[in-house]
Amino acid sequence: MNKGQLYIVATPIGNLADLSSRAVQTLRKSDLICAEDTRVTGGLLSKCEIKTKMTTVQQHSDESVLNEVIDQLKEGRIVSLVTDAGTPNISDPGGQLVARAVAEGIDIVPIPGPSALIAALSISGFAADNFTFLGFPPHKKGRETYFRELALVEHTIVLYEATHRIEKTLAQLPPDRLLVVCRELTKLYETTYRGTAATVIALLAKGSKKGEFVIVVAPKNWK
Repeated sequence: MNKGQLYIVATPIGNLADLSSRAVQTLRKSDLICAEDTRVTGGLLSKCEIKTKMTTVQQHSDESVLNEVIDQLKEGRIVSLVTDAGTPNISDPGGQLVARAVAEGIDIVPIPGPSALIAALSISGFAADNFTFLGFPPHKKGRETYFRELALVEHTIVLYEATHRIEKTLAQLPPDRLLVVCRELTKLYETTYRGTAATVIALLAKGSKKGEFVIVVAPKNWK
C-alpha cells in the first residue's frame, strides 16, 4: 500500500483573501486536517465550505494522537497540517508531527502562503540577505540572556511579541538600533511603526497596543 501525503498548509494571518486557491483545494481533498485549535480552523473551513474532518495537534499533543495521524498516513490517507494563522512550524506547534513523518519516510508537501515573519521583513527596508529569527522572547527564565545575546547579533533580527509585553520587550532592545514594528498585519487596524525603541514606545502610547506584533531590528550601524 502506498503511503499518504502530509501537506503543510499556510493559512491567513488576518485577511482571508490571502488564502490561496491551492490551499483551499488541498484542504478540500484531505482526509484529515490537523489543527492547532479546531475552533479557529473550523471558522476558516466554514467560510470556505470545507467539511473535512479535523483533529487537534499541538506542541504538547499526546503521543497517541501523533501515532493515530501517522497510522492514517501509512494507510495512504491525505493529511493537512495547519496552524491558527500563518505557516505551520514557524514559531507555532506541529513540528513533532513533521519530524515523525520524516522518520517514517512519508512524503511531505509545503503549500506556501502567509507568514508574519516574511511580511514584516519585506517592508522593513533593512538588509534581508542575512537575518536571524528569534521567535517570542522568554517570559521569565532566560529572558536576560536572550536580550544580551540579541544585542550581539550584527545583522537583521526578527522577533514576535504579544500585546501585553510589547513595551517591556521594546525597552530591552538595543536603544541605538532602528526598528520596524508591525501590529495586526493584514488586518483592519494594521499599523507600522518606524524608529528607535524609544520612538516606537512613544508612538504606541498615543495609539493602540492591542494585537500581535512583529519586530524587525536593523543591522548594527544601519543608516
